[in-house]
Amino acid sequence: MKYREIADGIFVDRPNRFIAHVEVNGAVETVHVKNTGRCKELLLPGTAVRLEVSDNPKRKTKYDLVAVHKQGLGWVNMDSQAPNKVVGEWLAKQGYDYIKPEFTYGKSRIDFYMEKGEQKYLMEVKGCTLEVDGIGYFPDAPTERGVKHLHELAQAQRTGYQCAVAFVIQMEGITEVRPNVSTQPEFGTALAEAKAAGVRVLFLLCRVGRDSLEIVEQREG
Repeated sequence: MKYREIADGIFVDRPNRFIAHVEVNGAVETVHVKNTGRCKELLLPGTAVRLEVSDNPKRKTKYDLVAVHKQGLGWVNMDSQAPNKVVGEWLAKQGYDYIKPEFTYGKSRIDFYMEKGEQKYLMEVKGCTLEVDGIGYFPDAPTERGVKHLHELAQAQRTGYQCAVAFVIQMEGITEVRPNVSTQPEFGTALAEAKAAGVRVLFLLCRVGRDSLEIVEQREG
């Protein structure tokens, strides 16, 4: 997955979930933040960030904040749209006969439905940007939707689908993701129940380029 054009900036502050102030070429710009999560451990004043330059002249904001440099770790892609894009590219190389994004199952929209021969697959994608002591954690804020999706995957697995939850690790040097039970114990319980039902837990390790994100390795939890 490649971005069209990248500019460098210095993070100033974040008045709300949707916008931030970033110094770009000596001037403070209001930019759109492509992640509505808290990201408080990432977006610190004075931190280097990367911005995608919009090609829409009618937009109120010229830039989208897509990556941030974390001291001691390196660059973290925090674009919440990136995980599904890179997984879509990755799945296209995995030998499936059919792939459909945004598949309705039960009362949820699961990120990907696939077929290989007679077997049907479901995959839910979660982007991980939270790192503590070399371990990735999800979620960084409570997500009822995420818990519901795990219950739906467990149910689908019991009815014959091959199901997986894929954690896209949007930073380098991190090889596993654990449930952030201090933030949301219910997610940890739902993940354990899904695994017990046979749902696979995948860790998709990425290369974070200046203008790109790419899945380079798959591990299983």
